[in-house]
Amino acid sequence: MVAAEKKFDSTKHILVPKHIILSEEETQKLLSRYNISKVQLPIIAANDPAIKAMELQRGVVVKVERSDAHKTTYYRLVD
Repeated sequence: MVAAEKKFDSTKHILVPKHIILSEEETQKLLSRYNISKVQLPIIAANDPAIKAMELQRGVVVKVERSDAHKTTYYRLVD
């Protein structure tokens, strides 16, 4: 097997938080809940390894769940 054929899926790594793609309906609920627009969300780069592995396009909102001592949720706009 050639080294170029092997792909490492960073989303499967234990230290990478769970990334969930929000539907358009979920995105609208989030934006109305906080009374903001998409551009007011913090961004995550389109070349972030987790975003690249999920093959997401610009403008998609992602929910990032971190589970340390307690569960923490972040929302990011792919840019």
